[in-house]
Parts: sequence; structure tokens; C-alpha cells
Amino acid sequence: MNLPVLDQFRRIVVKVGSSLLVDRAQGRLRHAWLAALAEDLAELHGRGADVLVVSSGAIALGRTVLKLPAGPLKLEESQASAAIGQIALARNWSEALGHHGLNAGQILLTLADTEERRRYLNARATLGRLLDLRAVPVINENDTVATSEIRYGDNDRLAARVATMAGADLLVLFSDIDGLYTAPPLSSPDARHIPVIPAITPAIEAMAGGAASELSRGGMRTKIEAGKIATAGGAHMLIADGRAKNPLRAVAEGARCSWFLSASTPATARKTWIAGSLEPRGTLHVDDGATRALRGGASLLPVGVTRIEGAFSRGDAVVIRAGDGSELGRGLVAYDADEAARVLGKASRDIEAVLGYPGRAEMIHRDDMALRLGYDPGA
Repeated sequence: MNLPVLDQFRRIVVKVGSSLLVDRAQGRLRHAWLAALAEDLAELHGRGADVLVVSSGAIALGRTVLKLPAGPLKLEESQASAAIGQIALARNWSEALGHHGLNAGQILLTLADTEERRRYLNARATLGRLLDLRAVPVINENDTVATSEIRYGDNDRLAARVATMAGADLLVLFSDIDGLYTAPPLSSPDARHIPVIPAITPAIEAMAGGAASELSRGGMRTKIEAGKIATAGGAHMLIADGRAKNPLRAVAEGARCSWFLSASTPATARKTWIAGSLEPRGTLHVDDGATRALRGGASLLPVGVTRIEGAFSRGDAVVIRAGDGSELGRGLVAYDADEAARVLGKASRDIEAVLGYPGRAEMIHRDDMALRLGYDPGA
């Protein structure tokens, strides 16, 4: 089987764990390692790829500054450490990427930001705009406010959710191991490395072990869970050893790693989810001009909406119907029902005057829309 290569991907999420970024003995950032990784990221960015980073390390850095003892921390100690460490972490990422002329944008997320649809759409829009501006989003869990009930607890699964949110086609998980083995290699001398995983089966899940470092809250088990999220969202996933300098370059040059393959693409997976997995909360009726525009691949603008039905909220799935009542497709609406009723039939430039604030130009963006067969763009 031919393995993928880094150059074929257009949007890449790179997850960096605490054990790689922070020197465990010194409790300090590995500046030389970070500089080398930033060089790799700049190379990807320079060839036109969108690059996102999910970075651990805030708690590990902060607990050193606060001189907290080794071992598990209480929740409030973790949050205090994160508050101190996040400043240093963001500054170092900004400086490392800035050395290559790249702008870093910090985003702190909680589990709710990727579970609750309205907040999900807001975060997705922010990521999208940063990427449009060719910035590099640097993302971490918001450990200063997240409690055990509303947190991921590891950045592997957070990175997978970010990958699906951003429509990435590759998720790279750098770790202190070079991929998946048939059993934990530290305790099983006969364990074999698996270079490619076409699908995550129960047998693959059974191969996962636990965390290897006290600085890391994840392990192979969470990486497999991340792989299930990422591949379902249309992204391939790569697990590679990140301990050497220039770890992305090492992968490109053939370093051993494990590829988890997706049978879909981000766009196809998202449209499948919208079309079949969400219960519609309302209906938007559109005119003939909007119908033709949708068939040509355009977003649905307020000016093309003639009538609405239902009590939907922003981010809910709605049905899109043509003037004859036939279903054109489904999508995630950008307005609450009462706001949609006020702007329907209006030009996008008039939205601010009607609502009193600048809303979205589209009622449903084309990326948030799944059209029925026969109404595909270009049909």
C-alpha cells in the first residue's frame, strides 16, 4: 500500500505534547526543539498549506514557575499553573513562528466550544478567518476555567476535534513513540510496529496502552480515540516520534510512523453529517434566483430567502426548499429564526442596518450546506 506524503495535504493540524515541549528535569521550554519545529511548519506554510498547532505545555511551564511539587495537581493548582504558563507558552510560539515571518493567533477552547453548536460555529469562523489571513492558530484547552466535568483532559482528542472543525485533511500527533504497535513496546519485547491502519477496528483499539510520562495526560488509548474522530471527519492521522529536531522533516524523509487512513474527505464527511445526522429544526424557502445560485455552488444569501418556518437557533440544521416546495438540501443556518425573519429578502450590505450589528453575509454558507443529488454545483 502506498503511504501518503506530507506534500499532498492542504490543511494540517500538528499536535505537540508537554513531554516534547517541556524539559521534564528542568521544567523549562525546549527552545531549540521548538525553533526547529517552527522551521518545519514554516516550510509547510511556504508551500501553501494551512497550518494549525494544538500545543500542550501551559500547566507544565506554570507549575515550575510556581514551584509546585512533582506529582498530580489539585484542580485549582492546575488552573493556576495554566494561567501562569499560558502566557509564556503563547509568547514562545509567537516568537518562534515570527522568526519565519508567520503570525501566531492564540485560541483557548473548552469541550463545550466544540460540543455546543453555536460556540462551535463561532470558533470555526475564527479559525477560518485566521487561516484566510495566513496566520497560524495556536490552540490549547482553556485549563484556567475548564473543570473535570467539561474538559477533554488531553490534547489528542482536542486536536482531532480541531481538525474536523477546521476541515483539515491531516492530523499529526507528535509523541514520544513512533506510532502504533501490536502491544505496548516498553513491556512487550515482541511488539510489532504497524505502519498503516486502514480502519480503526476493535482489534486496533485493543492494542492501545496508557500514558508514558507524568507531563502527558494522554497515551496511545487517547490517540486511537483521536483517530476515530479525525478519520470520521475525513482527515488522515499520523502518529510520529517528535523527540528529534525537525520532526516533520524527518517524517517527510521516511522516518518510521503510523498512518491512520480516512475513507472520506473533510468536505464529504461534513456534508454527510449535515445531510443525514442532524434533525432539521426549520425550513428556508428560496426563490428561483437562489435556486440557480445554489446549483452553481454559491452560498445562500438572505436576499434569496422568501419565507421561513420553525423555531430554529443559529447553528441548527434546516431544510432548504425551492419555490415549488421541493427539497434542495439542508444546511446549518447562521441566524436565529427571529433574526432570519428580519433579514430575509434583504441584501447582505443591509444586514447591519436591520439588526443593529454586522451579521453573517450568508444565511447558510456553502461549506455548511449539503445539496440533494440533482442539485450539485455544476449540475
